[in-house]
Amino acid sequence: MKIVCNTAVLAEACNIVQRGVPQKSTFPAAEGILLQAKNSKLTLTGYDLEVGITTSIECSAESEGSIVLNARLLCDILRRLPAQSVTITSDSHNLCKISSGDAEFSVVGIPADDYPELPTVSGGVPFSIKHNILRDMVKQTIFAVASDDIKPVHKGIKFEVTSNNLRLVSCDSFRLAIRNEAIQYDGEEMTFVVPSKTLSEVVKLVTENDDDDVTLSIGKKFILFEVGNFRIISRLLEGQFFNYNNAIPTDCTTKARVNVKLILDSVDRTSLLISSKIKSPVRCIFDENLIRVSSATSLGSASDKIPAAIDGKRLEIGFNNTYLSDCLKTVDVDEVNISLTSPVSPIVITPIEGDSFLFLIIPMRLKNEAISN
Repeated sequence: MKIVCNTAVLAEACNIVQRGVPQKSTFPAAEGILLQAKNSKLTLTGYDLEVGITTSIECSAESEGSIVLNARLLCDILRRLPAQSVTITSDSHNLCKISSGDAEFSVVGIPADDYPELPTVSGGVPFSIKHNILRDMVKQTIFAVASDDIKPVHKGIKFEVTSNNLRLVSCDSFRLAIRNEAIQYDGEEMTFVVPSKTLSEVVKLVTENDDDDVTLSIGKKFILFEVGNFRIISRLLEGQFFNYNNAIPTDCTTKARVNVKLILDSVDRTSLLISSKIKSPVRCIFDENLIRVSSATSLGSASDKIPAAIDGKRLEIGFNNTYLSDCLKTVDVDEVNISLTSPVSPIVITPIEGDSFLFLIIPMRLKNEAISN
C-alpha cells in the first residue's frame, strides 16, 4: 500500500475514529486503526467490539492495500508532522513508513486480516432526524441513564418510534427523563435501547446545521448511525426496560409554575454546603406563591426563596440537589410546571405547554427539624 493524504484531514479523521478504539485490550489489533486504501479513498475504522466508528477521506493511491496501526501512536505522529501532505507506505511484512517533509517514521503494523470484523446492519429499518433535534433529545435524557445498575439495559436510552413521533426515555433508581419530538416516519413501530456511550459519540459528531440529517438504521442486534461522513455502528442493549408509565403519577395535590433560572440559581446557592462527603437534601416548601429553599449540614445552613404560582395545598419536600439541577439545566424553556402529590411521592417536571419533555424525581426523606426562612 502507498498513499498520499492531506495531513490535517487525516489527523482529524484519526482523532475521531480513535474514540472507537479501546485503550487496552488483550487483542492487539483492537488497539489499532484499520487503514484500507481503495479507489482513491482511505477508509479508517476503530472498533472496541461494542462500538465501531468508520469514515473515508480522499487520497492519492499509488497502490491499494490495508494495514492496522496502533491508534495512539498514529494519532500522535500525525499531530506532529511538519508538512501539509503525508505519505504512508506499507510492505508485505507489515512495516509501515510515514513521511511528511523531512520527518519519517517506521512503524510495525498488524495484518488487516487480524482486525475484528465490523458487524453490518442488513435489512435495517431506516429513518432520519435533524442534527440539532437529536442532539437536544440526547442531552435532555442522557443525564438520567443508570451508571451502575443490575440491569445493563438501563445503561442506555430507550428509543420508541411510532407514527411521526420519536420518544427517548432514560431512568435510574431515582429519576426518569422522557423527551418527545415529532418526526417524519410512517413505518412500523419500533423500540430499542442504545448504549449511552454510543449516543455520546454520535452527539460529538453532529453539527449546528439544522438542515443536516442523522440517519439511523436499526437491525435486530445492531444500530447504524450515519452522521456526515462518519458511520457509527453499535450493539443494542437487551433486556426488559423499566415500565416507566406506571411510575408517573396521574394526579397531584400541588402544582407550581416557576421560572427555571430562578429555581436553578436558588438550588445552586443553597447547595453550597452540600458535597459528596457531606450529603443532605435541599428542602423545598411550596406555599403561598413562594418556594422556600433551604439546606442544613454540619457546615451550617442556607435559605432562600423565590416567587412561583402555587396551586394547591402547602407541601414540604426534600430533593437531591444534583438530581434536581440536572433536570433543570437541560430544559430550553423559561418556565416549567412542577407537580407534587406528597412529601414521599415522585415529583414531575413538565413544560407549561405541550409534552416535549417530562422529568420525574424521587424525593429524599426530610428530618423532622425544619429551617426557618
